[in-house]
Amino acid sequence: MSARIYQPAKTAMQSGIAKTKSWVLEFAPSSAREVDPLMGWTSSSDTQAQVRMSFDSKESAVAYAEANGIDAVVTEPKERKHIIRQGGYGENFAPNRRGAWTH
Repeated sequence: MSARIYQPAKTAMQSGIAKTKSWVLEFAPSSAREVDPLMGWTSSSDTQAQVRMSFDSKESAVAYAEANGIDAVVTEPKERKHIIRQGGYGENFAPNRRGAWTH
């Protein structure tokens, strides 16, 4: 059984960092998916592919994998550069605004 441990990235619909603090242990598929000839549905006999476990820290996810004999690969997250402006959103409506109002 092999798995990967990673910290999920924020979705394109998020502006904040919600749901990106936890670590996820996800099993790798052990068999390929098949298309049912009658209905055309995609199916698989691999039930481990449905398992997705969340942990509070990377260390607890790795400890769980080692305790249960799971070969896990840890993927480190890329650091996100924070964009913080001096005045923030309120700077757009400041009375001492230097640039011309464009909209």
